Amino acid sequence: MFEYMENLSPTEADNIKKTIQDLFRQTCILQVKYDPVTMEQKNNPRYQICMRHRDFIADYVSVMGCELIYDAMTHIFRLGGEGAPVEHMNLFTTKLVVLLKKIYYDKIMGEGLNAPVTNLAEIREYGMDTSLLPDRVPEQDWNEALGTLKVHQIIEIPGAIMNLMDNTPIYINTTVNMYCSAVDINELVAKYSGELDIKEAGEERMTDETGKEDLYQNVSE
Repeated sequence: MFEYMENLSPTEADNIKKTIQDLFRQTCILQVKYDPVTMEQKNNPRYQICMRHRDFIADYVSVMGCELIYDAMTHIFRLGGEGAPVEHMNLFTTKLVVLLKKIYYDKIMGEGLNAPVTNLAEIREYGMDTSLLPDRVPEQDWNEALGTLKVHQIIEIPGAIMNLMDNTPIYINTTVNMYCSAVDINELVAKYSGELDIKEAGEERMTDETGKEDLYQNVSE
């Protein structure tokens, strides 16, 4: 491995090191990213590094129990295997991923591949329509969830998260499909549908009991 790096220019060797660091920090490398300043799509130089030095990077991460996986359909390099970093998203962040997946699908189907753009106002609207989000969510919860989604490149936003306004564009990357598959969505829907059925059944029993009490009161009168 060291001989391979020594045969490269210092700039290229440094780029490989930074690419491997990004893989462990973000778990994946996209071919195209949104520029945080201009918010235009640009080729990701880290992706080109993976393409040029794919075998070397694969050997390097294998030492740490990881596998370099290339998804030819979505043009993504990502880490897999037992050594890959794992982050368990909390419930609110998970719900946001589900909503972003639905928004992404609606945008792609309606406006084409160049229009996976949303904003906080639209996310809240989808959240209310699906009953996934409560009416009020603490600002800290929003900031933490959006920060997690940005680190894992599910979304890209201009500027700092704390400065995000309701109409600020939020760009949804194709990685939302990787983090929220159709199978995951169906499992979540089934889970919450079951909880909703139990809740509604309880409310119906309470209604029946209330109705009986009123009926007895009317008879006594």
